Amino acid sequence: MARTTSLIPEQRRQQILRHLRAEEVLSYRQITELLGVSQMTARRDVAALAEQGRLRATQGGAAAIARLDAEPSRADKAVAELPQKSAIARAAADLVSDSMTVYLDAGTTVQAVRPHLEHRRDLTIVSNDLGTLLSFLDHPSADLICVGGRIDRDNQSMIGRLATITLSELSLDLALLSSSSWDVRHGVTTPVEAKIDPKRAALASATSVALLADSGKFGRYAKYRVLGLDEVDTVITDAGLPVADADRIEALGTEVVRAALAPEARDAARSQASRDAAAG
Repeated sequence: MARTTSLIPEQRRQQILRHLRAEEVLSYRQITELLGVSQMTARRDVAALAEQGRLRATQGGAAAIARLDAEPSRADKAVAELPQKSAIARAAADLVSDSMTVYLDAGTTVQAVRPHLEHRRDLTIVSNDLGTLLSFLDHPSADLICVGGRIDRDNQSMIGRLATITLSELSLDLALLSSSSWDVRHGVTTPVEAKIDPKRAALASATSVALLADSGKFGRYAKYRVLGLDEVDTVITDAGLPVADADRIEALGTEVVRAALAPEARDAARSQASRDAAAG
């Protein structure tokens, strides 16, 4: 097979993940044959994906991660998929207009929307995320509503019945929801039962709802089902989500936005691709 060194690392890694969704286990030999790369490059890609928690490295290759048994900590989330989060956040900000009441769900992807709302006027920002609320304290005009409740210390957010009661008493123009696991079959899921009702309350209270989730989280599922992808108006993800998967979601009646990386992120990826090609 011809070598595919023109692919940037993230493109190669998305191909590995796509094949794993079908095969569940891949050897390094299979990866080198599928992508036309050296075993050194295959091992490097598998190691990078394993570090991000997107697959499990085995002695002879890689195994898919399908079941999410625990939420990653906020510290882990804060350093993962940063170019993808930035792209998703820019696209999500386009949904926000002046004078809206907007719910920002817990998570670093949703918090990344904050810089893009600096010049929106007279917003009411509702959130159960401590970091997100703190980031809006210096916003020139936003009114802030903190959704109270039991604090999830690992993710620095409020969950449970009290958070649900607050959200059920509000009328939201837009809800931007987050998830660490999502796919077509299971929808949005969570390993934490206390997160279900607040997300459902935000869904019920909002005129429009968008799910913000990067493609690396696609194909995972957890114990508790929160909502189906057909219940949200828009899914905003990154361009790493395969077109075929986007088409399956849109067949449910949900718009899919595959946000492109910023030019500087693409340039960095191409530079890394050149270094990988020289090394591999």
